[in-house]
Amino acid sequence: MIRILHTSDWHLGKRLERFSRHDEQVELLQEICEIVEREHVDLILVAGDLFDAFNPPAESLELFYRSLKKLSQEGARPVIAIAGNHDMPERIEAPDPLARECGIIFAGFPESTVAPFTLENRFSLTRSEPGFIELQLPQNPPVRLMVTPYASEMRLKRALNPLSAEEELRDILKQHWDQLAQKHFDRSGVNLMVAHLLFMNEGDDIPEEPDDERPINHIGGAQAIYTSSLPSDLQYVALGHLHRKQVICNSPCPVVYSGSPLPYSFSEAGQEKFVVCIDLEPGKPAEIRNIPLTSGKQLERKRFETMQEAETWLIAHPDALVEMTLVSDTYLSGEDRRHLADIHKGIITIIPEIRDAAIHGEEGAEPVIPGQVNLPELFEKYFVARKGQQPDQDIRELLKEIISE
Repeated sequence: MIRILHTSDWHLGKRLERFSRHDEQVELLQEICEIVEREHVDLILVAGDLFDAFNPPAESLELFYRSLKKLSQEGARPVIAIAGNHDMPERIEAPDPLARECGIIFAGFPESTVAPFTLENRFSLTRSEPGFIELQLPQNPPVRLMVTPYASEMRLKRALNPLSAEEELRDILKQHWDQLAQKHFDRSGVNLMVAHLLFMNEGDDIPEEPDDERPINHIGGAQAIYTSSLPSDLQYVALGHLHRKQVICNSPCPVVYSGSPLPYSFSEAGQEKFVVCIDLEPGKPAEIRNIPLTSGKQLERKRFETMQEAETWLIAHPDALVEMTLVSDTYLSGEDRRHLADIHKGIITIIPEIRDAAIHGEEGAEPVIPGQVNLPELFEKYFVARKGQQPDQDIRELLKEIISE
């Protein structure tokens, strides 16, 4: 039996507005290292979006390499990390010769080929070709792994089958994977895939992507791939890109997004985060456990009817990062904002929700947000409250110009 840990979407260097998440990521990767040791993991798969940007900060690069070295246990445990749509593939592959000495295998491009090597008394990479590697771990069956990092649709087509430009990407990937499976997969080893793509079941709705995630199936990106394109010999598919942990299907095998290990946008508020532990034997179904992660700050979306209600909650939850909506009769003053910021350092956004019956001309009007009201009318109320007089015509005209811009 071989035990595998599947994680993805670390997004090292990520910020939430002006807030750095670096300290949380340090804590998180230490927790993953502890899980790997406690669970006696044999192989680690990191399924893309290793960084949040093509040019990550130096502290994130240092954290990344230091953590992978620790996860690999100085080369005793293989770590395979692929590029996602947030990563620069050239940067991911740049340290490859040195990384291999530490048991770390990088794949930045779908056509990447990793040269076979052996780490004495540790493990060997025995066979490889574009999009495929085979590992031999001591006292374990061979691991056959199809590797598909993210690339745009045009680049994937050019890399995998340059003569089939008119074919759908789904068909090209299916042909590529089928050829690899027919050539390398059998019941003497365990058969896996790691990929950073948007997978779905044919006929289903496209899975929801996080609010601030770069959509993978935009123009120039890569279309969603059907699970029916997968070879039948696969035992587990480790995916990256979607931030909520989810199983897309269980046939021909579990096709799993491990999700991001931290909540990175308020669309993820309240989500529990995991790494996935997989036990595999040749020719047998995968045994899967979801291991909860506890590191990092909670993201909270809260709505408060009064300033006092907001103050009470904020004081009771000092460690949360908060997107808060505050109901007000007219507007939220700068003084109110400063007061809230003084009592809680984790407020990311304050959304004023205006409840003003005069705007609707009737009693008991429903609360509305500023984008739903007449802005000149709302500005006039604000101006009167601050200045004690109506704005003159020049100010009204200036406001119109700003709104039109």
